[in-house]
Amino acid sequence: MSRIAYDPVKDRFANIIRNSRFLRRIFYFLLDLFFLRSWHIRKMLWNVGKKMDRKGEWQLLDAGSGFGQYDRFILKAFKNVNVTAVDVKDDYLRDAKHYFSEQIRDGRIQIKKADLLAFESDEKYDIIICIDVLEHIEEDVKVMKNLANVLNPGGHFLMHSPSHYSEEDAGDDESFVDEHARAGYSKEEIADKLIQAGLTPEKVHYTYGFWGHKAWVLSVKWPMLWFNKIGMIAALPLLIYYPLVLPFTLLMNLADLYSGNPKGNGIYALAKK
Repeated sequence: MSRIAYDPVKDRFANIIRNSRFLRRIFYFLLDLFFLRSWHIRKMLWNVGKKMDRKGEWQLLDAGSGFGQYDRFILKAFKNVNVTAVDVKDDYLRDAKHYFSEQIRDGRIQIKKADLLAFESDEKYDIIICIDVLEHIEEDVKVMKNLANVLNPGGHFLMHSPSHYSEEDAGDDESFVDEHARAGYSKEEIADKLIQAGLTPEKVHYTYGFWGHKAWVLSVKWPMLWFNKIGMIAALPLLIYYPLVLPFTLLMNLADLYSGNPKGNGIYALAKK
């Protein structure tokens, strides 16, 4: 099977949208549309965030904010939230500061460089999200402990990662993703690590189950393979390809969002301090 290197493809898109707020909005829309994890995370964030927002001002930490797509959703969905977004990549942080310049002036978001393995903060947070980050870090429990230390009592920690079932998409010697420190987590493993970090798991759920995986193959895996093989010119055939498959993949994503998923290639966990 072919290897998918996500970071080079993501960096190419980052270069294209870097100086255009309009293109960045389109990019955020596409990320939310095609990536099923965004469907699950936004649903979970809405469920826990709306309760917090009714109480007044509250604090959220995005630990490993990447392109900032979840920060955009959070700022739009909740009027009383203050966001701190941290990442290790200078170019991502610089681009996010440009895009969120108005919200930075209003004091609704801070964007900082931080290494999660050494993360400390005088600020305490009511919700911390860590989306598709922990699989990149060997000392993942240390990161969870660092984040738990800055979480308010009664606060929530929400993470997403590939699951151990994602290994089924690889041959004996290959993985679809080059950059990961581990293939993924089982429900039991992530629950145990959260407990080690001083957190109480409330819900651990597989994503990218039967229907979600099929949608991922059609809408993400094959296009990413094309981008890896032939570069950005792959966008041309995709202009024909996506209108044909998109209605089916959206229905599949919706089915995954409301399915029990006894197994799946992704996993999220919601824990409480």
